[in-house]
Amino acid sequence: MTTPVPTKSTPVLPATREATVSPPTVTPALTPTSPWPEAKEPYLGIWISKEELDQLPLSGPAWEQLKAAADRELGPPDLSDINYPHNVHILAKALVYARTGEENYRREVIEHLVAATGTEDDGTTLGLSRNLVAYVIAADLVNLPEDRENDRMFREWLQETMTEDLQGLTLRSTHEQRPNNWGTHAGASRAAAALYLDDAAELERSAMVFRGWLGNREAYSGFSYGELHWQADPDNPVGINPKDATKEGHSIDGALPEEMRRGGKFRWPPRRTNYPWGALQGALVQAEILSRAGYPAWGWECKALLRAVEFLHDIGWEAEGDDEWQLWILNRAYGTNFPAPAPASPGKNMGWTDWTHSEHRPPPPPYQEDCPASDRDTSLH
Repeated sequence: MTTPVPTKSTPVLPATREATVSPPTVTPALTPTSPWPEAKEPYLGIWISKEELDQLPLSGPAWEQLKAAADRELGPPDLSDINYPHNVHILAKALVYARTGEENYRREVIEHLVAATGTEDDGTTLGLSRNLVAYVIAADLVNLPEDRENDRMFREWLQETMTEDLQGLTLRSTHEQRPNNWGTHAGASRAAAALYLDDAAELERSAMVFRGWLGNREAYSGFSYGELHWQADPDNPVGINPKDATKEGHSIDGALPEEMRRGGKFRWPPRRTNYPWGALQGALVQAEILSRAGYPAWGWECKALLRAVEFLHDIGWEAEGDDEWQLWILNRAYGTNFPAPAPASPGKNMGWTDWTHSEHRPPPPPYQEDCPASDRDTSLH
């Protein structure tokens, strides 16, 4: 399988529905299982460490696809374009450098990281959110801090992206107000930037918002929801419906209500869209980044992310195209066996997990499953 050459495209922005934002509620600080940002030995990396990379093969379909992507010439970056795959191709170059040590890949990555700064200005927070996380991870993989001047510029820009106004939203406000694919992608980029900037408070806030989206409204509940037809409990809306939730005799356990509503009001079977998988692209990356930072995000809310994918499989909405990479990261996190192709197409914000999260890499440490009892009735008739 050959990775296509990135080409520029005209962004097609999804329709938005803004509502009045309710005041957020926040519980006391979450405690990561591994304190951060104290130094770890060996360094875990935002996405993957040198020690983990060294165990991965330099052959096979996944490596060949990654290497082919890394060897392609790229046009200029543009973080305002929501459909431009420059981000995942820069990530490919950074991964190949980190595995092989070939300096030409590092030089090219740094060149593009510098060129990327400020290119989000004419876009929306969706473009910034989808694109940013891959550049941050790439900077970590090529050890940009060794290049002090370029690292200083990159860090200053990263800090600015947290509060930069793009058509009325910022990266932070998108994460904290939008419980859909906009918000999940924003959360992934926010968490990665927080780690790169050594900003423990930003990371902590990011983790609480994500936990609230997964269903823990005591952690955070400041989202602005649209129509509530797919919510298990319309009075207490969440990003992923709780365990054992049903409606009209059908299981909606694990459904993403804010994405399912894009297919219309509740009906069975639901009208298919790709919005749930699009939101999970951001959510799975959030969970992996937070997990590596010490937060047991994979276990939160009765393994909410696993339940979300199980729901989609149960209704026949399997991952295809640029969603395929998600299955590799999910299988590694949960020890599941969802069919995961190799090579797998990269996605909008991440890719190459058929190599980075393959069976050649040891499984992650066990996580604490958080499955709180609920006194709410999640069956709607």
